[in-house]
Amino acid sequence: MMKVGTVRTRRFGIAAGLMAALAMGSAMAPLAAAQKPIAVTPPAGAPMSFADLIERVSPAVVSVQVTTEVKVADRNSAFNPFRGLPGFDEYEDQFGEDKKEEGAPEKDQEGNALGSGFFISPQGYIVTNNHVVENAREVTVTLKNGDQLEAEIVGTDEQTDLAVLKVKKSGSYPFVEFATRAKPRVGDWVVAVGNPFGLGGTATAGIVSADGRELLGGNYNDFIQIDAPINRGNSGGPTFNLNGEVIGVNTAIFSDTGGGSVGIGFAIEANAVKTIADTLIKNGKVVRGWLGVEIQSMSQRYADAWSLKSPNGAIVRTVTAGGPAEASGIKRGDIIIAVNGEDVKDNRQLTQRVGSLLAGSTNNFKVIRDGKEQMIKVTVRARDDKALASNELDPARADMKPPTPSDADVKVLGGTVRSLTEAEAKKFDVGAAGTGLIVVTVETRGAFSKADIFPGDVILEVNNKVVKTPKEYEDVIAAAKSAGKKDVIARVGCGNQERCFDLTVLRPIEIAPAE
Repeated sequence: MMKVGTVRTRRFGIAAGLMAALAMGSAMAPLAAAQKPIAVTPPAGAPMSFADLIERVSPAVVSVQVTTEVKVADRNSAFNPFRGLPGFDEYEDQFGEDKKEEGAPEKDQEGNALGSGFFISPQGYIVTNNHVVENAREVTVTLKNGDQLEAEIVGTDEQTDLAVLKVKKSGSYPFVEFATRAKPRVGDWVVAVGNPFGLGGTATAGIVSADGRELLGGNYNDFIQIDAPINRGNSGGPTFNLNGEVIGVNTAIFSDTGGGSVGIGFAIEANAVKTIADTLIKNGKVVRGWLGVEIQSMSQRYADAWSLKSPNGAIVRTVTAGGPAEASGIKRGDIIIAVNGEDVKDNRQLTQRVGSLLAGSTNNFKVIRDGKEQMIKVTVRARDDKALASNELDPARADMKPPTPSDADVKVLGGTVRSLTEAEAKKFDVGAAGTGLIVVTVETRGAFSKADIFPGDVILEVNNKVVKTPKEYEDVIAAAKSAGKKDVIARVGCGNQERCFDLTVLRPIEIAPAE
């Protein structure tokens, strides 16, 4: 059994990769050639049985068997309950079974994986998960009637965990289509068909229990949450509505042990799957549009501080030098609220919008700048990793030490600050001396502490105004207080790479209660 990964949230986890490596059963039933997508007329209200639906769609669902080939893992990466005990390493050096002879060539290791998939065209194109066929040397699909056919990988997309296969044997195969006309609603009936634990042709039923879910590492996907039980081996299989249309591709389960289903599964939404599948069939790969910005989501506190009506949008934190955004005129501090007429709710939705754009295409970005909306045309490009590498921050900044207190320090609400020296400005790459305030000390439970601002951080702007001296900082705070604001927005350059040039909500203002 191959396990792709587990993401922990408190005591629970998202267990991605629902594959199994058990013997398959087979249901013997003849396949009928199909030239039209399967369609089902659903009964009114709750169905008495799903049998007719399952009978119609199951011929389009296949089991996917994969022979993998990967480099032999370093022995230290394998689990051993005795590792770490005194003398273990010495014992392994002398007697370990995986001890490699000096000068011996590195060998590949063969493995097996199992998942699910489904035909999306009569020509034999099949959708499944990328993690099902990752490192595949050979791919075989088993049809409902037990026939085993060789398949080739047409293309994969790691970012969405999707892949398209095509059976090598020509013919006309039964296929299903995606439910792209309307998204399923919470409470709608769904049926999952697949190959859990190698038990091919298995169907389970439930409802859509939530939508718009976000999983770690799934920036380009919206996940539908279902309670139809899915398990290892269901990866890549379809979940159907009562019309026999695919509403999603089963990809992950929620589990407190990383094991079997507890009734919460996640499927990639049909519209996203169809877009990726069509692109893979046409081009063999997905080249996403690249904007060249770092972004973060808005919030009500940001909106209030900037006197904006809506908290929707994505704030541009930094603009990559030489990138499409810089060339088009997008600036740091802009709030992107729409792309090509489609509203942007947060940074994740902007990532999805930009990722769906074709490299080289020109698109309309609506932004808010200085409180006013304006439209900017941007020609997105393919991501240039070499260009990005040249813009990476100097790792030496991660080793910066907190500044030493001096007579130049000024007490403000939350701690002490002073103007940047020339040496500090150079280290932070924020311009010349006096272009910001370095935070020297932070009061426990004070305004800086609550905003996660630490000694060594540099306050560059407050409410989009450059602050070069403690007095300028205090003037901006006073103006915000006079305007009845509870919060201000600080642009912070920081003493470590992870937080550099962040925007944070700062509350250094005490508003007197109304009498």
